[in-house]
Amino acid sequence: MSEDNKKSQLDDIQLQLIDRISKNDTNGFKQLLGQLKGGVNFVDDSGMSILAHASFKGNKEAVQLLLDMGADINLNQHGADYTPLHFAALSGNTHVCRQLLDAGINANCINSVNRTASQMAAFVGNHACVETINNYVSLASLEYSTQLHGQQQEPHIPPAQLKGFHSFVTEINLHPVRITLNAQSLGLLKLLPNLRQALKLMCEKEMQKTHDINELMAFKYHYLAWIVGEVLRCEEQFKAQHKDKADDNKGGDFIEVFVKRVLKENKLGQLDYVEFTVRECVREFPYRECTVFRQLVTQLGGKDAAPALVILRNAINGLRGFVDETSYCSTCGQEKPDKKCSKCKAVQYCDRECQRLHWFMHKKSCPRLLAAVLAGNKNEVKAPIDAAELREELAKLSA
Repeated sequence: MSEDNKKSQLDDIQLQLIDRISKNDTNGFKQLLGQLKGGVNFVDDSGMSILAHASFKGNKEAVQLLLDMGADINLNQHGADYTPLHFAALSGNTHVCRQLLDAGINANCINSVNRTASQMAAFVGNHACVETINNYVSLASLEYSTQLHGQQQEPHIPPAQLKGFHSFVTEINLHPVRITLNAQSLGLLKLLPNLRQALKLMCEKEMQKTHDINELMAFKYHYLAWIVGEVLRCEEQFKAQHKDKADDNKGGDFIEVFVKRVLKENKLGQLDYVEFTVRECVREFPYRECTVFRQLVTQLGGKDAAPALVILRNAINGLRGFVDETSYCSTCGQEKPDKKCSKCKAVQYCDRECQRLHWFMHKKSCPRLLAAVLAGNKNEVKAPIDAAELREELAKLSA
């Protein structure tokens, strides 16, 4: 079939829809959708579906509209075998990647050069997409933990908590403080023993598969279970020390104790507790023949090794191909926080709660950092004004 004949199979509305989405004209796209006949599962002359086009533009609103209208995530006639997830990964939009993953797209599909969507995202430097895809598990795959098995009297995770559990498991940020705060915000603190057991069983279940074993997710389940165990141990210690006092704050106190334990720095500004905990977690991973285990052991034992948490993050989320200059929250390690210490402006936080939790450490260095910033401003040398250049610019403005 000739190219002209292939193009002629698209009607005017279909062609306009492709044009609108290529220009990211979401309003125009939405107006035209109402005039579309025959559904949204069509491809252009290159074999790209309209869902693939919307994914490539990173247009989350258009993607959701198409999914709601029954767009087939597996419709793929593209010559290079790029799925909508490949295109979303290239767009750099993590939200669109998540939409497609939630819709059930297979993250392991390869294109004509044998690359998955995650690998293509890594190739173009869209590391947030790599992390989103690598950390994803479907909601349906977690339903096992909400069901009764054997002689269980109750499921490990109540069915009503399934979505919260899903959010907890798919979290990209592996910092112990973020994991703990997530458990608190998602209402999982009362389930800590069951939560730890569910994660242990998920690790075991993953490693017992006969094929398609995901070692990275198995280790992530092990790590999450380990951190939950540390939080649980802190809770038990806290209750033992305060057994005569009523617990009126629903667990907030022991969470704060744990966060401070994590964030306490040594004289060199290093987090000893985090370093020890991550290394101990790796040491106790039961599946020692795994590639991920051997990789972690080798890197942790290397000369001038990076901090253990950085090594762990790189192993699970994917190694970044360039020097990481991203800013992080000083409390929970979240990327690109939008708040700063109001005094020294030298450290960043996600929000006021993160700043409050870190203040016990930061208050010691804040005056020094503020003095350094002020001294830097005073010593900043301003370039002399070039009079000739100034006259030239003024002449341009008045011309």
